Amino acid sequence: MCVSGCLRCVGVTLVPLAVVCMVANILLLLPGLQLHFLLEGHVTKEATWATGLWSSGFLVLLGARAFVFSSKTKGCWAFRSQMLCQVGYSCLGLLAAGFCCLMGATGLVQGPRCLYNTTSGPTWGVPLKPTGDGTLSYLFNSSLWSVCLEPSGVVLWNVVLFSVLVAASGLQTLLCSANVFNSLMGLVVGPGCCRNKVE
Repeated sequence: MCVSGCLRCVGVTLVPLAVVCMVANILLLLPGLQLHFLLEGHVTKEATWATGLWSSGFLVLLGARAFVFSSKTKGCWAFRSQMLCQVGYSCLGLLAAGFCCLMGATGLVQGPRCLYNTTSGPTWGVPLKPTGDGTLSYLFNSSLWSVCLEPSGVVLWNVVLFSVLVAASGLQTLLCSANVFNSLMGLVVGPGCCRNKVE
């Protein structure tokens, strides 16, 4: 049963990806592993939305659990009704992971919230945000990273963790979109789509 095998494989693969997204988002909330930046509100806005926790984390884990356990369904009509549910779970996972990927990419492009010097003195803000005047993004010019004074190393912290979040949730998006097709195939063809009918 190739449909069931594919469901199980996708479900098992989504679990570590969801854990990676959750850990990356937790670390984004704690720049430099220090809690006081979060408590004082000095964390990047896209990290505080916690899409790695609830979107690519919890919702994708919910779908992964359903994929693994539905692969054991026996009987033609029970299998097809289960495949209809899997289409819904796959679409939910696709939307959740896609939203997390979009928010992660936005956080990566916008840059971190940090303490930086201005003409009026040190200020908290997002100094590396794209200005739209054609200047090179901070992602391609690491000499700009020194503008952030506090938290220490926050630019590298955000670049690495948002990149991990984007990569993992992007992979989840691809797996869930493939699973939509797989579930639709199981719904239409039934549980024996890979069995050889020639005797």
